[in-house]
Amino acid sequence: MKSAFRGEQAKAVLLQWFDRFRERLEVPTESRWVKTRLGDTHVLVGGPEGAPPVVVLHGAMASSAHVLRELEPLLERFRVHAVDVIGQSVKSVDARPSVSNNEYGEWLSDVLDGLSLKRTHVVGVSWGGFVSIRLAAFAPERIDRLVLLVPAGVVRGSSWEGFTKIGLPMMLYRLSPSERRLKAFVRHLLTTPDDDWVPYLGDALRSFNMDMRVPALAKPEELEGLKAPTLVLGADTDVSFPGQQLLARAPELFPTLAGTELIENCRHCPPTTDAFRRWLSERISGFLLAS
Repeated sequence: MKSAFRGEQAKAVLLQWFDRFRERLEVPTESRWVKTRLGDTHVLVGGPEGAPPVVVLHGAMASSAHVLRELEPLLERFRVHAVDVIGQSVKSVDARPSVSNNEYGEWLSDVLDGLSLKRTHVVGVSWGGFVSIRLAAFAPERIDRLVLLVPAGVVRGSSWEGFTKIGLPMMLYRLSPSERRLKAFVRHLLTTPDDDWVPYLGDALRSFNMDMRVPALAKPEELEGLKAPTLVLGADTDVSFPGQQLLARAPELFPTLAGTELIENCRHCPPTTDAFRRWLSERISGFLLAS
């Protein structure tokens, strides 16, 4: 499988961004490395020791530091383990599991073993939602409660709309980067463009070898063994995974669906504001602590 990155210089750029997002955190975190069948995996750990454990999985072309920045209030109540998803983060081994079977679920099960987490809450965002679903299919008994935010692997948006609003602007930017083309790419992706995420995505597009594989959609029979209460949150203007379609299919997939919510005026990447970070973390915390 081709490397996820376009050389050592590209990896160095992504590592600098990882440090920048981690420096934004107000709560101390520690780096951990765990062995898996696919190689070494990096995890950022923070929050009170002895608090309920939560495993958090970030989206494509991001990292543990990125997702912790957006869900930092969770660190007040939980022992959070933010995992650097292989193939989508510069911090873990350069490997790309299949997106058409349970390889990601097997890998994540190894991560939980390495963290000595027999059973834990799981929060998956976008690509990380797909990884979470693969764990639910492979080892559902490892999940206490499951939260999926704009997850891949449940529904797909219009191919034409995805190409014209996301795919084509991405291709044009990679061919000839410019500020105008970067703005065209993020316009249908970010709800609130800011001074971190916009330039980061520009560098990420130039640093990653794009993974154009489409994660397989989950089937109801794959998740029959899932007993964990599940919360699914969608975004109403998400081009990739349209929120209304996502919430409509959720009851077919998750046998113990405990709640759904459609976030209004929201693109695939939710607002990166302190107010929204607080609301989202409180929504997730309330659900996880209900047990």
